[in-house]
Amino acid sequence: MVKRVSKSGNHFIAASQRRQPNDSVSQKFYLEKENFYTFSAWLQVSVGEADVVAKFKTPAGSKYVDWGFARSGCWSMLKGGLIVDNSGPAELYFEVRKRKVIFHATDAEGKPLANATVSITQKRMSFPFGNAINRGIRSNKAYQEWFTARFKVASFENEMKWDSIEQSPGQENYTAPDAMLQFAQKHDIAVRGHNLLWDDPKYEPKWVKSLSPNELSRAVEKRINSIMRRYRGQLIAWDVINENLHHSFFETHLDKNASTIFFRMARQIDQNATLFLNEYNTIEDPNDSSSTPTRYLEKIRAIRSGGYHGPLAIGVQGHFYGLNLPYTRAVIDKLASAKLPIWITELDVDQNQTSDLEQVIREVFAHPAVNGIVLWAAWQPWGCYRMCLTDNNFKNLPAGDVVDRFIEEWSHKGLTGVTNATGFFETSLFHGDYEVRISRQNMTVSNLTQHFIKLETPHTPNETHHVKLLF
Repeated sequence: MVKRVSKSGNHFIAASQRRQPNDSVSQKFYLEKENFYTFSAWLQVSVGEADVVAKFKTPAGSKYVDWGFARSGCWSMLKGGLIVDNSGPAELYFEVRKRKVIFHATDAEGKPLANATVSITQKRMSFPFGNAINRGIRSNKAYQEWFTARFKVASFENEMKWDSIEQSPGQENYTAPDAMLQFAQKHDIAVRGHNLLWDDPKYEPKWVKSLSPNELSRAVEKRINSIMRRYRGQLIAWDVINENLHHSFFETHLDKNASTIFFRMARQIDQNATLFLNEYNTIEDPNDSSSTPTRYLEKIRAIRSGGYHGPLAIGVQGHFYGLNLPYTRAVIDKLASAKLPIWITELDVDQNQTSDLEQVIREVFAHPAVNGIVLWAAWQPWGCYRMCLTDNNFKNLPAGDVVDRFIEEWSHKGLTGVTNATGFFETSLFHGDYEVRISRQNMTVSNLTQHFIKLETPHTPNETHHVKLLF
């Protein structure tokens, strides 16, 4: 690290030749319990751009205080705050949401290959980024091609909901979700189950509302067993309870611990699917007192105290009407204290769709506690729920262009480099599976499919991976 002075006369510290997550500007502190600490910093990267996370390393673990997007040629501000559970020493570091990879190209005799071209192709991104689909995709080839070119995760907009499958008691129709799941599996698309039960009485099957408590209990048990056993092992997740911070149909008619009972039943049926609560306005609307992060965490504690101790995940929908990103940032921070997976499950924006969508995706993607993002923009010929990515000819609308730019950015499309005099090439990659090919003097190594680089778990530190490529 060296001290430097900018053209405008400001002093700053530059860190170079970074090889490990903590090879950055750092500062030691002594933090005291029950004190409130604020933090701010200005950052810049020398080349390109990067998502940057500021964290304090303490004896009890790491505390993330802010995250932002740093670019070359301009300064970006990070600003946040923290409290600690115990007094003690701490050290401030900065991390990026990429891993550094060093390629070493040698020939069969171990001699370095200088000036060789390294071509890197992402085969699959580790971070789950998806979109909603509906039954219209089953017979629409253009819709299928547009979707599969972009997404590897999907939620069904309505087709798995109770009211869609069992409109009359005992008469279940799985035709649509069966066909949609078959399509997803054919194209290696992971599916989230949405939803198992919806606590809003407006969206219950009409016949359910007139049932006695005993009849309702039997109907719910049948619903859970029917759909979960049918799709057991084929879905990555279930929204077990939808919107039960705003509504309480099952708690009112069955038991105050209904949520605990449903999670326990779901876990017994499918051991592999991640089980979610799913709620709206938690990250997007500070004026909604029903679904604040405090109430969300209280709900999690209630489920635990009711006797369910299995896997649990936090789903926040993210239907944004205008942006308040500092609030969103603070809420996700607070929810992260539960140390549970967090997904943005139904992301869309209503106003200024191009600029707002870009800002909110960048914000939530950069947060180290967010484990997945699903957009809520299923195409329909008469219009989408709130946000359309494509027109009826499957040409991108402006919001679709925003999505494509992110996919291109995260996939490092067209990434190439040249090895140095000793055969090394260094770069940073988002987490995922990559295929690497080497060419030199009109000779291409085409059998390097076995040389896959797998950078796993998008929120682990950006460790350096050394990959030796042999001809």
